[in-house]
Amino acid sequence: MNRDEIKKDLKNILSGKRYEHTLGVEYTSACLAMRYGADMEKARMAGLLHDCAKSLSSEEKLEYCKKFGMPVSEYERKNPELLHAKLGACFANTKYGISDPEILSAITWHTTGKPDMDLLDKIVFVADYMEPNRNQAPDLAEVRKLAFQNLDQCLFLILKDTIDYLAGKKSVTDPMTQRTYDYYEKELCSL
Repeated sequence: MNRDEIKKDLKNILSGKRYEHTLGVEYTSACLAMRYGADMEKARMAGLLHDCAKSLSSEEKLEYCKKFGMPVSEYERKNPELLHAKLGACFANTKYGISDPEILSAITWHTTGKPDMDLLDKIVFVADYMEPNRNQAPDLAEVRKLAFQNLDQCLFLILKDTIDYLAGKKSVTDPMTQRTYDYYEKELCSL
C-alpha cells in the first residue's frame, strides 16, 4: 500500500482524535529525522503506522498475539493496551506490506523504548510523546526544546517523567521501560 492508501485505511479504523495524533507523530517524526539526518521517509512511515493496532480491544490484542505466536509477558497480559506496539509492527508488515526492519523496530518500541535504541526508534518514541496535539504531558515545553538539541537527553527525560507519573498513580512500570531508563541513565552519566 502507498501512504495515501494507508492514511485512508487508518482514518477508517482509528478514532478521529487518534487519527489526528497519528498524523502529528508522522509530521514530528519527519521533523526529527531532518534534524538528525535520519531517513525521512522511513520516519514518516513509522510515525504513520505506530498506532495502527491501537483500536483493537484488549481481548482482540491478546487473541492476535496468540494467532501470530507472539510472546506476551505477564505485565502485558495485565496491561494489554501495551500490545498495540508489537502488534502494530506485525500489522505494518502483514496488512500494509512494510518489511523494513528499522520501521518495524520503531513501531515495536515506540511505547516502552528499549536499551540501545537506534536513531529511528528514538525519533518515533520522542515524536509520539511530543507531537503537536499532545498537551498534557509534564515538562512538555522542555521535552520539545530538548528534542531538537539532544535526542538522548530528551528520551531520558520522557522515560523519567513516565516512571514518575506511573509511581504517582501507584502503577507498576513496565519492566522494559525501567530497563530502558536504567540503560540511558548509565549512558548519560558516563559521558
